[in-house]
Amino acid sequence: MTVIILSFHTMHQFLFLIWILSSFYCCETSAASAQKWRSRSIYQIVTDRFALSGPSYNTSCDPSALRYCGGTWQGIVDHLDYIQGMGFDAIWISPPFTNVEGFTPSGEAYHGYWPQNLTSYNAHFGTVNDLKNLSASLHSKGMYLMLDVVINHMLPPNLINTTAFSSEQASANPKNFSTGVAPFTDVSYFHQPCWIGNYSNQTEVEQCWLGNETMPWADVNTDDAGVTGILSQWINKVISDIGVDGLRLSTVKYVSQDFWQTFTNEAGVFTMGEVLSNSTNHTSAYTEVMDAVLDYPTWFKLVPAFSSPQGNLSSVADAAVDSQKSYESGAFMTGAFLENHDQPRFGSITNDSALRANAMVWPFIYDGIPVLYYGQEQGFSGGAVPNNHEPLWRTGYNTSHPYYKMITSLNLARKAAINSGDYFLTTPMKFLRGADGHTLAVSKPPMLSLFTNVGQNFSSVVHWNITQSVFRSREQLVDVLTCRVHLSAENGGVDITSTNGMPKVSLPFRKTIGRWSAR
Repeated sequence: MTVIILSFHTMHQFLFLIWILSSFYCCETSAASAQKWRSRSIYQIVTDRFALSGPSYNTSCDPSALRYCGGTWQGIVDHLDYIQGMGFDAIWISPPFTNVEGFTPSGEAYHGYWPQNLTSYNAHFGTVNDLKNLSASLHSKGMYLMLDVVINHMLPPNLINTTAFSSEQASANPKNFSTGVAPFTDVSYFHQPCWIGNYSNQTEVEQCWLGNETMPWADVNTDDAGVTGILSQWINKVISDIGVDGLRLSTVKYVSQDFWQTFTNEAGVFTMGEVLSNSTNHTSAYTEVMDAVLDYPTWFKLVPAFSSPQGNLSSVADAAVDSQKSYESGAFMTGAFLENHDQPRFGSITNDSALRANAMVWPFIYDGIPVLYYGQEQGFSGGAVPNNHEPLWRTGYNTSHPYYKMITSLNLARKAAINSGDYFLTTPMKFLRGADGHTLAVSKPPMLSLFTNVGQNFSSVVHWNITQSVFRSREQLVDVLTCRVHLSAENGGVDITSTNGMPKVSLPFRKTIGRWSAR
């Protein structure tokens, strides 16, 4: 078989041209509907750890200290070219609202998930004008802004005595329990204190409190119509004032689906919820009350499947098929991810470069919207929280890192597929499983992705022999990860090998370089 090797630079020039041309339509970012979000790819940022204001990259930051490190919204603005350079056209940032101050029993609220005042913004990240400027800067580049929001709970400035709190709620004239909490200053806005003991009891999950006696999180009574009205008015003002294109909804399963139905309708922008569950049956119900969910059920299979050569690739395919069958919009309206701020980085589970590469490809070839957690492009390998909240500025925002280049290729290939005319965004992926259990092929026209979990130390070549017709007969195909060109078989199948356990992502040559070089 004749193999042509294109230079990395040439390949990216043409793929980048495709991305630029396909981006012209999106410079108008108002009314970012769910359909418009489908073509996006999202870069997730922990605001405090992404970028400082100014040029310094040497500021010390120890994640294990659980303290603010100085990342700001202006810092994000200053490095938007770094994000867009990888092909991302949306960012998801930490909750921006005022959080509890000081060093709590669980550290400082640098992450943004302990809200105290929803009507003001976290001064550690900058001013409200800085946040508005971030939105405007994104929109000027044709990019979207997604805010993370926490509805379920609030933390007052002083530790809650839950016994006294219950007594106050039961009194004839309940008093404000804290002047520092807004907009809910009265104890009647919260559920009675209780701790979740049975996560199979959904009523208990929705009405009891997270945290513990040392640091209780007051559970907002979202069952109350007055509370729902206040939150609906609040989010509309935030969206209008800041210029928000989408919301990532935190701790979704702790709030009733009836509330989410009302809230998401009132918000009027794209919503994607976090439902921490390994069950598609449990998660699927939430796809009926919001636009999208993070596809945790597939993630729970994805990580072990590629963590070692003993992983089960069939299990991740089965989970993806369950998502396709169970969710309101199939797997199309999901966030596909490998890492996030709540889970150990994949690099802390394995340092095998081939396994990491295979796992990293997955979100970009999936039916849903790819989400990349900041630092993956630099090979970060922090373990569980807080060690997976590393400062990115220590890397100097290196655009030559192999993972940065790989992610750029994947984003550009996805854009090429979207604009190919083959209905990439509406065609569900199909799984062509390998006979040996160590290979998996995913067909999503016009893209074919080939995975293996044999690892980097595999002594032989990996072989995929796809006998089904997935391309035209004898068609030139480009592996976007290596820039190699190869041919499909007479019947449109492929017979491809790989060394060192690396994945393959193929597109028809005519869908990428060919369609532009002829002009």
